Amino acid sequence: MQIDDLKRLRKARDTMDRDYAEPLDVAALAKVALMSVGHFQRSFRAAYGETPYSYLMTRRIERAKTLLRRGDLSVTDVCMAVGCTSLGSFSTRFTELVGESPSAYRARDHSAAEHITACVAMYLTRPIRGTGTGRPERDAGQEIRNGEAQAAADQ
Repeated sequence: MQIDDLKRLRKARDTMDRDYAEPLDVAALAKVALMSVGHFQRSFRAAYGETPYSYLMTRRIERAKTLLRRGDLSVTDVCMAVGCTSLGSFSTRFTELVGESPSAYRARDHSAAEHITACVAMYLTRPIRGTGTGRPERDAGQEIRNGEAQAAADQ
């Protein structure tokens, strides 16, 4: 892949990271990357290992987890705040990536992580794709990459 294509893809990815709560679609993101929709989707997947839509939804779920940990918003409010328009789709994707429903996640005690800075918390709680439950599969000696998996194991 050419370096110019990677720069344009990064610009589209940065747009998703920054404007995740806005109504973004693949056509608008392809326009940001100065590519056709088909070329953008193929190139994005080749560069980042997932589709643009999948990347955007992962970012939205990541932000939703932060809002749910605060506990002052309902699941519906969080769904709308992160740019999702369907509570059902949001809940399904959340459960797929995190391993529990948004309501169960919100109800869980998050006090153990209150002292962790936001950037570290985001890294430790980032949804992990490809594990079926959003949790990493591991052997006994393998390092845990997702801090919530460890917290769940400790309870």
